[in-house]
Amino acid sequence: MAGDSETHLGDRGENTQVVRQPFLIGVSGGTASGKSSVCEKIMELLGQNKIDHHQRQVAILSQDSFYKVLTPEQKAKALKGQFNFDHPDAFDSELIIQTLRQILQGKTVQIPVYDFVTHSRKDEFVMVYPADVVLFEGILMFYSQEIRDLFQMKLFVDTDPDTRLSRRVLRDISERGRDLEQVLSQYITFVKPAFEEFCLPTKKYADVIIPRGADNLGEASVIIKKHNFFLFFGTSCYVQNNTTSRSMKPNA
Repeated sequence: MAGDSETHLGDRGENTQVVRQPFLIGVSGGTASGKSSVCEKIMELLGQNKIDHHQRQVAILSQDSFYKVLTPEQKAKALKGQFNFDHPDAFDSELIIQTLRQILQGKTVQIPVYDFVTHSRKDEFVMVYPADVVLFEGILMFYSQEIRDLFQMKLFVDTDPDTRLSRRVLRDISERGRDLEQVLSQYITFVKPAFEEFCLPTKKYADVIIPRGADNLGEASVIIKKHNFFLFFGTSCYVQNNTTSRSMKPNA
């Protein structure tokens, strides 16, 4: 993919070490905007969703896996819904940078597993093997310039705030054991202000903006060419070019 000297999956011999130079794509957007759904849809379009993870050419990572280990005082606040998980300081940026650099070097990496019920890292890891394309999604993927500059392509999932709130309420109650009052209080106190201060301003760094998330990917086609990736997400998605934008339509 990156050059004539690169070894591909199809060229793998018994004693050949495969060295991959992955294409790294950052996917950002507000809470419950559909970032992970967009990543899964791209993987599906590339025909990678039903392939064993050892052989996949596309991998998906989430910034949610990289929350910092909380102190006892912070964990007590978190259990009451009084800790701000949407602030940049909540994430282990050093570990994210280290992981991204290892991925770009074609290494197998260990990804922490975060328990959203207990607000703690589990004593286990998920192994992510070298891949040709790596999608890394999270609300603040573009906030740090050091992290942002590692991506060859940046996508921003732009979804209506009411839709995002309704999705978050359903998710946090059904999957994370929260009650409605706590979810709404946390959203008003932390989530919404943090989105407006830290996440939304990073929209300007995106190469492609995807309105309505995965709902807007029905007509998507992904074209992969040597040295370059061109992602076409339908006519309502657009590429940012300084202060102007244009519709992004698939080639005939």
